[in-house]
Amino acid sequence: MKKNYLLTAWLSMGALIANAQAPQGVVEQYVDSLNTCIEQVANDSTNVDKLSSYANYRLFASPTFYHSVAQNNFNLNGTSDKEAEEIDAALMNIYLNHPELVTNSEEQLRQVSAVNEDLTSPIVHNVDLVSQAGVAPQEAADAPVDLVVEKPKFWTFKGDYYLQFLQNYISSNWYKGGESNYAMVASATLEANYDDKGKWKWDNKLEMKLGFQTSKADSIHKLKTSEDLLRLTSKLGLQASKNWYYTLNVIAQTQFMRGFKNNDDFTYSDFTSPFKLNVSLGMSYKVEWFNKKLTGNILLSPFAYNFVYVDRLALATKNGLKEGHHTLHDFGSTFEINLNWAFSDNISWKTRMYGFTTYSRAEFEWENEFTFKFNKYISSKLFLYPRFDDNTIRHEDHGYWQFKEYFSLGFNYTF
Repeated sequence: MKKNYLLTAWLSMGALIANAQAPQGVVEQYVDSLNTCIEQVANDSTNVDKLSSYANYRLFASPTFYHSVAQNNFNLNGTSDKEAEEIDAALMNIYLNHPELVTNSEEQLRQVSAVNEDLTSPIVHNVDLVSQAGVAPQEAADAPVDLVVEKPKFWTFKGDYYLQFLQNYISSNWYKGGESNYAMVASATLEANYDDKGKWKWDNKLEMKLGFQTSKADSIHKLKTSEDLLRLTSKLGLQASKNWYYTLNVIAQTQFMRGFKNNDDFTYSDFTSPFKLNVSLGMSYKVEWFNKKLTGNILLSPFAYNFVYVDRLALATKNGLKEGHHTLHDFGSTFEINLNWAFSDNISWKTRMYGFTTYSRAEFEWENEFTFKFNKYISSKLFLYPRFDDNTIRHEDHGYWQFKEYFSLGFNYTF
């Protein structure tokens, strides 16, 4: 009877805890009892058979109404399992005296999963025990770290240099005639560009090109310039959308040395004769086409100011100025296209198309430079340069059109 009483108390405490009605002290005692059972199982493996049986399982399950409890109580012959009878009697005591503690029924359990009442032997899983893990090493305190904040690099610099040569020899008895000559051209292009990765861009490019040639037919000059350019382009842009910028563009251009023709002492060009300055305001578009193989920009400026200065008065009319005047002021529109197309690693095309009009006269230039690289330092270049200017004296054969072309081979370096 005493054992039955203890079982009833045990089951009642489990029911109270399951229904969250037990005081904190009762919960702690119940947990201690569970821990004692666990220790007994750990110390004596034979206890596993007792705890894993169907009858003993009901000690640890939530309070449930089992049909077998009532059937066994009305069984006159009884059962051979005395511990099961004690548990059945304890459960019946709870059913009769504390039905409010019983929250589940066997019917509910069967709806969830079948109840196996024929389990006679415990299910034991073979578990491979591993050695006890050692104490984890204590991590050292974080060492002090010097935080270095680098200033963003908004400026980028690059340059392109080349030195090209051309040699042509013709014997004095060559059946088609002609003359031997030598030529060379040197070029340097420097760029300093600012980009804050936000709204502002400021691109600056300085182009310097100087070439010489010899001619036996010229008895006055041993050397004459074949290429002569000094040009500075500065472009300030404020981003309007992804690729469009409000742009202020400045182009300043002149040459280094005096220019002559064969057997002619007249100076056709000189430093600041002419000097050209174009200031324009408009929109520019950033070009990144064909997987960024074609890059550059397109500028459209409906508002442009064009200034021309000629130091030598004898060159005034040849550059569209009135005779005896040093300066010319014009207002009109400008467009400029600068593109670089890398067809392959060894072949590229760089082009500049520039136009200015006052709506009464027009000036147009189209520079094309094709580069054929043999290796990192040796290359060949083809230069084509058509030009139109109806502000100059009209030529009998070519009208207002002018043209320059050369093909060269030499040294090239880019950084």
